[in-house]
Amino acid sequence: MNARDDHAPPAASRPQLIADTALRLLAERGMRGLTHRAVDEAAGLPQGSTSNLARTRAALLEAAVGRLAEREAAVLTPEELPRPQRDRPSGAEAGAGPGAGAASGAAAGGAEVPALAEALSLALHRYLTHHRELLLARYELALEATRRPPLREVYDRAGRAFREPVVAMLAAAGSAAPERHALSVVAWCDGVLFSCTAGQFHAAVPTRAALRTSCAELLAGMLPGAGASQGGTGVAGE
Repeated sequence: MNARDDHAPPAASRPQLIADTALRLLAERGMRGLTHRAVDEAAGLPQGSTSNLARTRAALLEAAVGRLAEREAAVLTPEELPRPQRDRPSGAEAGAGPGAGAASGAAAGGAEVPALAEALSLALHRYLTHHRELLLARYELALEATRRPPLREVYDRAGRAFREPVVAMLAAAGSAAPERHALSVVAWCDGVLFSCTAGQFHAAVPTRAALRTSCAELLAGMLPGAGASQGGTGVAGE
């Protein structure tokens, strides 16, 4: 059996190889199938190699969470994220009337929805078409984290690296409640990924156009002025 799936980045070190193999085993066999011996065998390493790196099961799981975060961070590169219009002047700075601030926020929301929808839909489609293994491993680790407080801490810390940029992007786009809206966006994305991987819609992957339209519809309800600019239907599909 090959040590890495076709979509895993090249393992530059033995720790990466071990962690990548642990993720693959979690996806293929579930939590019960993840043992130090199984990782050694699947990775083609001498017996005891995994134990030398992660002496306990807890340490092996933490290594898997850390590697999962690294690989998920590469699904959408920073260059592909929308750049917020941080230099927009507020209504007061522009010397406009009392309603200019709200109008500026509305214009910002309408202008940035397509870019946000494009980025989110691209990430979702890549997960569903090329990184289903990572999703299955993540679900196994998320459930295990509910039973292991130390693993929960590691898992949540890794999750903040993805949640915080969403909060920042929504705030820059004019959201009046970026933390609350980020919860809705992340929960919606997680729901789509789970439903299309292990839930009722697992049989077919939505097109990027469909995902983009749904993202735009979700964002249109959060950002001022977005509904009018999107017409309630989102960006045109491919």
